Amino acid sequence: MAANASQIAQLLQASLDPQQNKQAEAAIAQEQVKPGFSLALLNIVAESSFPNTIRLSSALYFKNFIKRHWVDADGNHQLPESEVSAIKSELIGLMVSVPANLQAQLGEAISVIADSDFWQRWDTLVDDLVSRLTPDNATVNNGVLRVAHSIFRRWRPLFRSDDLFTEINHVLSKIGAPFLILLEHTDTAIAKSEGNAQALKDYFTTLDLIVKLFYDLSCQDLPPVFEDNLGPIFTLLHKYLVYDNPALHTDDESESGILEYVRAAIFEALMLYLQKYEDVFAAHLPQFIETTWNFLMSVGLETKYDILVSKALQFLTTVAGTPHAESFNRQDVLVQIIEKVILPNITLRESDIELFEDEPIEFIRRDLEGADNDTRRRAATNFLRQLMSRFEDLVTTTSKTYIDGFLKQYASNKNDWKAKDTAVYLYSAIASKGTATAAQGVLSVNPKVDILVFFQENIATDLSSSDVPEILRVDAIKYIYNYRSQLSPPLWRAAFPLLVQQLGNPNYVIHTYAAIAVERALFMTDKDRQPIIPRDDVLPHAKDLATHLFALITKNTAPEKIQENEFLMRCVMRVLIFIREGVLPITEIVLNNLINIIKVIRHNPSNPRFQYYMFEAIGALIRFAGPSQSSLLENKLSDPFSAVLKDGVDEFMPYVFQLFAALLEANPSGQLAPYYQELLSAIILPQVWESKGNIPALVRLLTAMIPRDVQRIVEKKLVEPILGIFQKLISTRAHEVLAFDLIEHIITYIPLEVLQPYFVTIINLTLTRLSGSKTETFQQRFIVFYHFISARQDKGMGADFFIQLTDEVQHDVFKGVYLSIILPETQKLSRPIDRKIAVVSYTKTLTDSEAFVSRYPKGWGLTTQRLLELMVNPPVPPTQDDIIPDADVDELGFGVGFTPLNTCKRPPRDPFPEVTDVKSWVGTYLKEADTRHGGRIHMLVEERLNPDVKAALTEYLR
Repeated sequence: MAANASQIAQLLQASLDPQQNKQAEAAIAQEQVKPGFSLALLNIVAESSFPNTIRLSSALYFKNFIKRHWVDADGNHQLPESEVSAIKSELIGLMVSVPANLQAQLGEAISVIADSDFWQRWDTLVDDLVSRLTPDNATVNNGVLRVAHSIFRRWRPLFRSDDLFTEINHVLSKIGAPFLILLEHTDTAIAKSEGNAQALKDYFTTLDLIVKLFYDLSCQDLPPVFEDNLGPIFTLLHKYLVYDNPALHTDDESESGILEYVRAAIFEALMLYLQKYEDVFAAHLPQFIETTWNFLMSVGLETKYDILVSKALQFLTTVAGTPHAESFNRQDVLVQIIEKVILPNITLRESDIELFEDEPIEFIRRDLEGADNDTRRRAATNFLRQLMSRFEDLVTTTSKTYIDGFLKQYASNKNDWKAKDTAVYLYSAIASKGTATAAQGVLSVNPKVDILVFFQENIATDLSSSDVPEILRVDAIKYIYNYRSQLSPPLWRAAFPLLVQQLGNPNYVIHTYAAIAVERALFMTDKDRQPIIPRDDVLPHAKDLATHLFALITKNTAPEKIQENEFLMRCVMRVLIFIREGVLPITEIVLNNLINIIKVIRHNPSNPRFQYYMFEAIGALIRFAGPSQSSLLENKLSDPFSAVLKDGVDEFMPYVFQLFAALLEANPSGQLAPYYQELLSAIILPQVWESKGNIPALVRLLTAMIPRDVQRIVEKKLVEPILGIFQKLISTRAHEVLAFDLIEHIITYIPLEVLQPYFVTIINLTLTRLSGSKTETFQQRFIVFYHFISARQDKGMGADFFIQLTDEVQHDVFKGVYLSIILPETQKLSRPIDRKIAVVSYTKTLTDSEAFVSRYPKGWGLTTQRLLELMVNPPVPPTQDDIIPDADVDELGFGVGFTPLNTCKRPPRDPFPEVTDVKSWVGTYLKEADTRHGGRIHMLVEERLNPDVKAALTEYLR
C-alpha cells in the first residue's frame, strides 16, 4: 500500500505535540517503509494549504529520510528507481517555488543526492537549473542559486583529479555564459530597485549567492569564461564593495545585514584570486587594497560589522603574504596600521564585555585558539603576524612601543584594566610565530621577545593576587595556556597549583579557563613521554579536584545547562586518565556523579562534545578501575545504560555498546551474567544493526561477549544469527573490516564441529567479494583471514582445511588465489600482528600440509621463498603502549556517525602470544616437524629449493 500524504501530514502535526510525539514518530517510521513515502513528503511541502509548520516539518523529515535512505554504503540507490527519478524531476521545480526556510531544507537534501549522483547519474541537473534562471524573478533565481551553491561548494576542499575537472568542465560548459548574464541582470535590477527596500534585499540575496558561486566555480582552476571577462567582473565586485544604501542597513547594531554578507563574500573571492591567480588579478588589485584600507579606517565598532571587518583584515593578510606587502614596510605606514587598524580591533569593546558577563560560554568559544577565526581580534592578530613574518624587526620594535605605553598606563591607573588587556593581547600577537596547536599551544616564538620575563614581570602576579580584575585574570590563565610548551617544568610546577586554585573562582569564564589550562597541563609530557606535572603532586588532591569539577558542571540542574560546558567535562576526563589506578579510592564518587549526569541529559542530549568527554571519562574509569572493581562498575552502570538502550537515545547508544564491551574485557573470566545474556539476544536482532553509527560498537560488543558465552550460544542456536550478521557486514565496503574482526572471533571461540556446516558458505562469501568488488583493504584482510585459518592447526584447521573448503566452492580455485593474491601480497601487510600470523601460517604449511607436498609441489618452494622474505625483517609483536591518544574533537564525526572512545581502545589481538621470538620459533618448529615426519623437511629442501633458498632455510634447520 502506498504512503498517504494526508495521513502523514496528520502524523507530522501530532509529532509537534510533546504528549503525542513518541507515538507519532513510531507511526511515521511505519509509513516510511511504504512505496512513495518520500514523494508524499514532497507533496506536503508543495501544498500551500497545509500550515507552514507542517510543511517545514515535512521538509525536515524529507531531508533526513534522504540522508539515511538515498544510497547504501556502496553508493547503490536504496529507493526504487521510479521513486529516484520522480524525486529528481520534481525537486528543483519545488525548491525554487517555496519560501526560503523550506528552500534551505530541500537544498540540503539536493546536496545529499548530488554527493552520490552528480553528475553521471544526474546529468540533467545543470540544464534544469539553467533553464529556470530569469532576468528579474529574485525568488526563483535565489532558489536555483542555492541549489547550485549547495552542490558546487563541495569542490572547495577537494584535491585535484581528472574526475573532478571533468565534473567542473561539465558544469562550466552549461552555466558559464548564463552566470555572466545573470550577474549583469542582477546589477540592472538593483539599480532599478533603489527605492524599494524589499526588492533590493531580494536582489542583494541573489548577488550574495552569485558571488559565492563565483568562488565555487573558480576554486579549483580559473574558468576561461571568467578569464575572458575579468575586467567587467572585478569592476562590478568593486562597485558592490563600496556600494551603500540606507534601505539595506539593519536597525540592530549586533545583526549583520545582507549588505555586510555580500561584501564579506566579495572579500573571500578576492582572497581566492589573489592566492591562486595573482598573475591575472594583480592589475585589478590596487583599487581593492585602497578600498579595504579606507573601509577599515572608517568602519564603526558595532558588532554587525564584525564579519565584514574580519574578512577585510583577512584580505589584507593575504596581500601581506605577497610581494605587494612592500607598501607596508615603512615605519609611518606601520604606525598607521597599528593605531588605526590593529588597536581598534583588538581592544575589548562594550559588546565583548557584555558577552563575557551575559554569555560566558560563547565568550570562551570565540576567544579560544582557532575558534574565533571570524572575530576582529583574531583577524587583526593574523594580519599583524603576517606582517611580522615579513618585517620582523620593524613590527616587533614598533609594537613594543605601544605595549610599554599601555602597561605604564595601567600602572599609573589600576582602574584602566583595558589598557593592560590590550598590552597583553598585542604582546601575544607579536610573540607567537605560526599557528598554535591544540596539543601543545604556541610552538615557535619571536626571538626578539622573552615570554618568560614578560610572564614573571606582568602575568604571574595576576594569577596569585586576590584583587585583580576578572578579565586580567583570564588573560593570565590564557597566557599560560597559550605558551604552555614554552614554560620549563619547574615553572609549570609552580604555576599548576595557582591554576587549580582558579577552579574555585565563582566567575564562569575564569574557572572554565582554569579547567582548560589544567586539562592541557595534565596532558603535556616531556621528551621521555613522562607527565610534566608529577603524578604524585596530583593524586592527593584528585578527590577534591573531581568533586569540585562535578559541582561546577551540575551547578545549574537544567539538562541543557549541565551539558553546556564541555571544557569542564574534558578536564574531568583528563584527571581520570592522568591519575590512572589512583582513581580506585574515589571510583564510587566519580561513578555516581557521571551516572547522575547521564540520567539528566539522556532525555535531551544537546552537546556532542560534552557527551563524548563524559563517555571517555566513564571509559577511563572502566580501564583503570575495571580490573579490580568490575562488579561495582557493572552493577552501577547496567541501569543507566539499559535506560539509554530502552529509550533509544541514538546519540548515546554507540558509546554504551563500546563501554559494555570494555566492562566485559576488564573482567574476561566466567560465564556471562543473565543481564548480558539478554543483551546478547537483543543485539543480534536485525533492526539493531540498521543504524550505521551502532555497527562498529556492536561488533566490538559481540566480539567481547562470544568468548564468555560459547556454551549458551551453541545450545541456544545463536551461531546462525551471528553468522547472518557477518554475511550482512561482508557485503558492504564500509563494514568489511568489521566482518573479518567478527568471523575471526567466531572461529577462535566457537568449536569447529559447530561451525563445520557453515564454513563453505563463509569461504564462498569471501571469495565472491574477492573476485567481484574487492577493495585494497578487503584484499589485505582476506589474506590475513587465510593465514589465520592456515595457522590454526591446533583447532583442526590449517592450509589443507582451507583448500578442502575452497574445492567445495569451486575445484582448484585455491591455486589461483594463492599464486595471484596470497603469495605476492602478504609481504605488503603492515600490522606486525598480521605479519606474525603469516609467518606462523607459512611455517605450518611447509611442515604439515599434505596438499603442498603432493598436489602443489611448486607451491612448497614458493612458500619457502616468501617465508624467508618475511624473516628478513621478522615481525616484532607491539609492546603494550598504554598512552591514551588525544582525540581532536573537531575532527570527530558526531551525530549519526560512529565516534570511537580512545580510553576503550582494544589493542590488536595476538592469536599466538606464546611465539615471542619469531625467528627462533620458526627454526624450532621446522626442526621438530622434521623429526615428527621422519626427515621429510630435509628431503623437500634438497628436492625443491634452489641453492640460495636452500642455504637460507638450512640455517633454520641447524
